[in-house]
Amino acid sequence: MKGAVYYNDEEAKRNHAFIEDLLKEANNIGIELKLITKPPIEPLNFILFRDRHPDLSLKLEQAGYRMFNRASVQKIANDKLRTFELATLLGIPAVPTFRADRLPLLPFILKTRGGHGGSEVFLCESTQQVEDVVNQFNSDELIVQPFIESNATDVRVFILGKEVLGAVKRTGAKDSFKSNYTLGGTIEKFTLNDSQTKQVQKISQAISSDYIGIDFILPTEGGWLLNEIEDPVGARSLYQTHDFSVAKKLLDYISKQLGDT
Repeated sequence: MKGAVYYNDEEAKRNHAFIEDLLKEANNIGIELKLITKPPIEPLNFILFRDRHPDLSLKLEQAGYRMFNRASVQKIANDKLRTFELATLLGIPAVPTFRADRLPLLPFILKTRGGHGGSEVFLCESTQQVEDVVNQFNSDELIVQPFIESNATDVRVFILGKEVLGAVKRTGAKDSFKSNYTLGGTIEKFTLNDSQTKQVQKISQAISSDYIGIDFILPTEGGWLLNEIEDPVGARSLYQTHDFSVAKKLLDYISKQLGDT
């Protein structure tokens, strides 16, 4: 079986440890895997697509490559408004998310629809802060969400097909409302209850995803609210809190999906 893991140049450098684990585990199970940073031209059994570029993913899909994940997953996961619409359709509690053409009372959160990793997320507590954000982006790029007190705490759930690989509770750095681990937050292993497990499996099944992360805010008043879907999702926090190779599980899954071709 021949395959490739696709990253852009910058992300390939940032994710070298995961790439090395993928290449090692692929060799162990007899998959000929290579890193590519440009669209391939040779036949491949699959492409593990690790970029936020649904248009390119779709082109590769149309060219006959089996993509993990498919372009349709990327279109939802990389658009926070579509993510909220999906949650509403599935009846899963989510952070209310709307286009930014009508703004509620302060404070609130402004985000770009396609931002990731805690970037392009702005807590607005004054009209000046709102103006500063709005002047940076086109109005159709922005969404607005209420500010929900959570002590900068959320849960990221990693799901592979229908299997929940694990979940990580993330708490933001001091004086930050963002919980991202890469921005200095702390992490710990989190165990889902049956209801939470069914919700994440419902999302994965609805969009036919292969490997994604799903982020839920933990409001101080209790419960959890779907906030974002991440594709491609980084596995640093999962490696830190769990004792298995994400790369091995991912490649075993791909092998089974393709029937060891």
